[in-house]
Amino acid sequence: MPDYAEKNFPAGHARRTARYICGDMNTAIVKTARGRTVVVQHDTMNPRPYSRHNLIQGTRGLFSGFPDRVYVEGRSPREHEWETDLRKWQAEFEHPLWKKVAAITAKLGREGTRGHGGMDFVMRWRIVQCLREGLPLDQDVYDAAAWSAIAPLSERSVAQDGAPVEVPDFTRGAWEKTAPLGIVS
Repeated sequence: MPDYAEKNFPAGHARRTARYICGDMNTAIVKTARGRTVVVQHDTMNPRPYSRHNLIQGTRGLFSGFPDRVYVEGRSPREHEWETDLRKWQAEFEHPLWKKVAAITAKLGREGTRGHGGMDFVMRWRIVQCLREGLPLDQDVYDAAAWSAIAPLSERSVAQDGAPVEVPDFTRGAWEKTAPLGIVS
C-alpha cells in the first residue's frame, strides 16, 4: 500500500504519510459451530492477472474453479490427479437452478449473461424470481451481517497479532432452527 500511495498520490497527501498496519493479503480462518473450516483470502494489492479462484473441499473430494476441475476420492480415474472433463459430474450433480438458468440463457443468447462468467445474470435472475414468486431471498439480513463482519473482525485479529476473534451470532441461536432454502434442498 505504501508503494501504491507513493506512485498515485502527490507529495504531502495523507495516504503517502499514513502508517499502514495491514499486510498485502489477509487470510481469515473461520471455524463454524458445526466444526467446518472456511478460509477467506482477501488480496487487493499484489500484482497478478484477474482471477476468481474458488476451492470447495470436503472430506472425500474437491472442486476448484477457473479453470474448473474436480477430484473425488475413489471415483476419479487417476489417484491424486485433477479431472477436467466435468460432463459426467455435471450430469450427476448439477443443481436444478443451473439447469433452469442454462435453458433461459440459451433462449436469450449469451449477450447480457457474461458478467463474472454468467454469475451476475444468475444472481439477478434468482432475486427477481424470489420477488415475483414471494419466496424468501437466498440471503437474509443475518447472513449479510455475518459475511460483512469478517472484514472488521479480521482487522481486530490483525491488531491482536493474529489472535482468534469470535464471530457474533447475529441470529441469537435461531440459525439452528432455520429451515433450509428451497433452492438448496
